[in-house]
Amino acid sequence: MARAAVPGRLSWRVATIKATRDETASARTLILDVPGWTGHLAGQHVDVKLTADDGYSAQRSYSIASAPEAGRLELTVQRLSDGEVSPYLTEVAEPGDQFQLRGPIGGWFVWHDTGAPLLLIAGGSGVVPLMSMIRARDEIKSKVPVRLIYSVRAPADIIYRAELDERARGSALQLTYLYTRTAPAGVRTGRINADVIAEAAPPASERPTIYLCGPSGFVEAASSLLIAAGHAPDTIKTERFGPTS
Repeated sequence: MARAAVPGRLSWRVATIKATRDETASARTLILDVPGWTGHLAGQHVDVKLTADDGYSAQRSYSIASAPEAGRLELTVQRLSDGEVSPYLTEVAEPGDQFQLRGPIGGWFVWHDTGAPLLLIAGGSGVVPLMSMIRARDEIKSKVPVRLIYSVRAPADIIYRAELDERARGSALQLTYLYTRTAPAGVRTGRINADVIAEAAPPASERPTIYLCGPSGFVEAASSLLIAAGHAPDTIKTERFGPTS
């Protein structure tokens, strides 16, 4: 993802895994202990570096999933079959294991409660920084209305499914799932389109603050649909990722 660094946060620290939680067959949440962690902003990310015994190292960026809180840090990692870092974090790493981490990083794709309605649009693991925003809203007891449009290949690919459904039942969240490959019985498959934006997004006249995160093609398509629906470009913040994010 294209991100900007926050000055003063780029020294490497040692992170220890306290616990793990499987979110899907290929996504895992890591609950970390990072000495001196003073918190973050909803939407920020960290850099993770793994170093092999022979000195070879690989580095990747991962969005923070947890709400901002001192001493609390959770990352949700989607495994890539050809990845160098994600297979270790999602299949091998266990409580007590350590790796290097730096951050928090990012000052643009972050949410502050301005009172404006909040529209979140995610493709696949792009839901991770948006989940931090949803959780942050709850932590500060914000009353701004929030909607999430979440596109996945199939129901089994929904990250945070139980938590999202619970929040939607409690009317804290208006939730729309899109399935591009396989859908539940009676639900059509399809990609994000103008009808979805018209039905699931707030009207442009309300000037919602919009955060959009996912694969590049998804982000491009959703951005174009939002602008065509009348949403001002300056209300839309995007983050995209490629195959090595």
